Amino acid sequence: MVGKHAGTWPWCMKSDVNSLLVAGTTSDAGKSVLVAALCRWLARRGARVAPFKAQNMSNNSVVTTSGGEIGRAQAVQAMAAGVESDVRFNPVLLKPGSDRTSQVVVLGRVAGQATALSYRERKAELLHTVTATLSELRSEYDYVICEGAGSPAEINLRAQDIANMGLARAAELPVLVVGDIDRGGVFAQLFGTLALLDPADQALVSGFVVNKFRGEPDLLTPGLRELAELTGRTVHGVLPWSEELWLDAEDSLSYVADGVVGRPAPPVGEQWLRVAVPRLPRVSNATDVEALAAEPGVSVRFVTEPSRIADADLVVLPGSKSTVADLDWLRRTGLAEAVLEHAAAGLPVLGICGGFQMLGERIVDHVESGAEIDALGLLDMEIEFETAKTLGNPVGTALGQPVSGYEIHHGRVRRPPETEPLVLLPDGNGEGALHGSVAGTHWHGLFENDAFRRDFLERAARIAGRTGFRVAADTSFAELRRGQLDLLGDMVEHHLDTDALLRLLDRGAPAGLPRVSSGLVSP
Repeated sequence: MVGKHAGTWPWCMKSDVNSLLVAGTTSDAGKSVLVAALCRWLARRGARVAPFKAQNMSNNSVVTTSGGEIGRAQAVQAMAAGVESDVRFNPVLLKPGSDRTSQVVVLGRVAGQATALSYRERKAELLHTVTATLSELRSEYDYVICEGAGSPAEINLRAQDIANMGLARAAELPVLVVGDIDRGGVFAQLFGTLALLDPADQALVSGFVVNKFRGEPDLLTPGLRELAELTGRTVHGVLPWSEELWLDAEDSLSYVADGVVGRPAPPVGEQWLRVAVPRLPRVSNATDVEALAAEPGVSVRFVTEPSRIADADLVVLPGSKSTVADLDWLRRTGLAEAVLEHAAAGLPVLGICGGFQMLGERIVDHVESGAEIDALGLLDMEIEFETAKTLGNPVGTALGQPVSGYEIHHGRVRRPPETEPLVLLPDGNGEGALHGSVAGTHWHGLFENDAFRRDFLERAARIAGRTGFRVAADTSFAELRRGQLDLLGDMVEHHLDTDALLRLLDRGAPAGLPRVSSGLVSP
């Protein structure tokens, strides 16, 4: 293959074919969901399959059993595949701390900070890491389903790309391009994405998938046929919009300001419990609140202005990749004052990780922001940031229930609160705080523990005076997630051309795919 980017990287991996790359026309087009769906489908066929995202940019992450950090989407894809999370599934993770800088995590460990420009200088080195890691996975698994990042047609970034066509070229991967029809313009998105690629990149684009279609599928047939005629590529299926599918959002675009999380089921009792979650600019691991939204009668809403908190029973301050900057945003928007008024009224407030840090008296941060500031003062403690990041999968007891979770943070409690801890650890020490109506913890994932979640919500409802609220006795978050993953597998089986997908995995991109011209790419 030749093309204007053919000489960018001086070497290529030997292709073992058993992989493909899912690229998207935009962020939030459905790449993460389709990769999880393909993993579930293949695993149910008896294959040993692994997900892979060379470079992820997300503040939603988890800690693997080996103690490394990867994007949450890859952890969910691993669940779909029925395998344990592995740092190799996401060798490069970028965690934005501002509009200009990101923390760089390589194979699960922090490897410094980078700006957009300085990161470009590291791309050649990181491509070696990425391709070597993918080669290992391809030798260990029957199939590896790779996920791109953003759009492969970001031509300003193509020369140093390691996540989309740069990876596909280096690893000789066939590429599926998915587009979100719910946003409109999907045919232009799919055609334009292909047309902006140079000939060697186009040669690997092997087909399309349309995502989130509502309505009668036959209405799409003329467009699908014409797209195939224009591009020489087939649409391998149309995935329908599903009201049932909502767990584990990956992209920040999924967290709609002032939008309800998930699909709230009717209350078991006579009243709803209303939960407000400030939609922080650098929100991290916001998926914590999805487990709350899994409970019938619990309405969880991301909010960006104070009036939404006035109507809430429980306020949850979520995690943040930039605690000091997000606390400043809370104050500038008036949300901080609304949280303080909520707490002063004796109503429940919970802080998780960065949100917990905001609840203290003072934050000393010479790692992320270089600032020392007063916090909200709802808990008598001080937080100090340290260079080494805490990563772990701890266990303990909270509200009398056994719990597990995971920790990802730089901030440490320098002066512990003289209050009851939220979590009792096996060594007898405590974690977090429980002081009247205010609670906090550094742990993510606590609400995935069913018994603790029910007890916490009952306590919050009692404090808030929602005496008509009742928890369901049988809600299992793990079963709910498994059901979501099976739904994804069903969607692949019922709506995609699985024979064509297996051919791509077994044989690679078809030979002789025609070039499509945009008039912008030189011959």
